[in-house]
Amino acid sequence: MSQTLAKETSQKDARGTEKAWKTYEAATRSPLEEHPELFHKYLPLVRSIVTRIKINLPPHIDEDDLHSVGITGLISALKKYDPKQKKSFGSYAAMRIRGAILDELRRMDWMPRNARTNFKKLRKTVDDLEQRLGRPATEDEIRTEMNLSEREYQSLMEEVRPVTFLPLDHCPGGDEGEATDLYEVIPDDTLVPVTAKMEKEELTRLVAARIQQLPEMPRKVLAMYYFEGMRLAEIAAVFGLTESRICQIHSQAIVGLRSYVTNVMSK
Repeated sequence: MSQTLAKETSQKDARGTEKAWKTYEAATRSPLEEHPELFHKYLPLVRSIVTRIKINLPPHIDEDDLHSVGITGLISALKKYDPKQKKSFGSYAAMRIRGAILDELRRMDWMPRNARTNFKKLRKTVDDLEQRLGRPATEDEIRTEMNLSEREYQSLMEEVRPVTFLPLDHCPGGDEGEATDLYEVIPDDTLVPVTAKMEKEELTRLVAARIQQLPEMPRKVLAMYYFEGMRLAEIAAVFGLTESRICQIHSQAIVGLRSYVTNVMSK
């Protein structure tokens, strides 16, 4: 009975949203204030995205400021969304909201200078190693190359963690259950404007092939996180590891993938 009720409620919500869109279209994109239903329906999505992004940011970044920026992204989505496109409004709105927030973070230059310097050192180390080895570098190889103890390496990975989770949210999947594309987190526009040079399909193929070369653990972590929609805590439970350790494995894998794609694009 509960399933039937949930289904009826879902169908009712869908009809309500469709009706709201028809009203919105009929008004020829009239001012948002005259059509608050859609705005208020998706307003919680802004808070959800801000909360997930904030997890990976330094404490000094004000969450309310990001929320205000996210609202501008939602308004932009309401103004520009075409109901005829295949992407659902929820997914489109999430993309616009994230985009607005990430643009603001870039403008703020939020990453501490020391963390930025250490990230560049890590990137260069991974790049040099993989060029020399002709394959993805292992954690032990990276630590040895950087002359770091296990604890120092863990500290480094925690420091650069925000860079490896952005521009993606902390949790995979859109508001309507659609998985986040792994290719979105690979480009590093501060180094190479990859998305402007390479089609999504080609980048996806390139990344997928490289993932197959990764050691078993990072390969499985990426698959569970991006393709199976599992959260870090869930992945940690599967392997009997801490969430922090899974996050470290994810971060190292993403750094390596970014380095690989950057090298390919620079040729």
